Amino acid sequence: MDQDAIFDEECDYLFKAVLIGDSGVGKSNLLSRFAKDEFRLDSKPTIGVEFAYRNIKVRDKLIKAQIWDTAGQERFRAITSSYYRGALGALLVYDITRRSSYESVGRWLVELREFGGEEMVVILVGNKCDLGESREVEEEEAKRFAEAEGLCFMETSALKNLNVEQVFLQMITTIFDITNQRSLDAKMDETPINHLSNGKEIHIADEVTATKQAPCCS
Repeated sequence: MDQDAIFDEECDYLFKAVLIGDSGVGKSNLLSRFAKDEFRLDSKPTIGVEFAYRNIKVRDKLIKAQIWDTAGQERFRAITSSYYRGALGALLVYDITRRSSYESVGRWLVELREFGGEEMVVILVGNKCDLGESREVEEEEAKRFAEAEGLCFMETSALKNLNVEQVFLQMITTIFDITNQRSLDAKMDETPINHLSNGKEIHIADEVTATKQAPCCS
């Protein structure tokens, strides 16, 4: 049995998520920082789609987070849209020093909602926050947009390793809580019914504690 198969057997959940946004916003370095704690100044544009994974402990469960890094260039869009299917989460990334990348966020969001699932956890990410002196997008503006669209929001720096771990964990934890709640609801719907001697019915539910959905990051 190969190492990946053993790894899959040991994990309680497999979560697929995607990184999307314009080319050059830092998606690959965010993933590299999260998966391997590496940053490359000479990082080249992603060709098509690449992915990495990392095992994460949430509550008492082991989760295999499989993160797909999609190319931002227009010529790869037909390829990458198919990778949205089955994704439970997405980091929608823009560069705070390039307003054009922020203005593209709405278009990416439309595409994400067209090809992704209805309950996908989406976090809007303003990357390169270490370059504050070159900022073209104010944090409050992006935060207001995220709130209006029902997204979580966080600024990050892959270079300085600021909020990188936190933004991925926020997404994965929220997916986990939603998945747990859905499992709980399914159990409640399928609870057996015992009939008492007087003809009354009693519903028997497993003793499960519902987990609250994680709050959006600010």
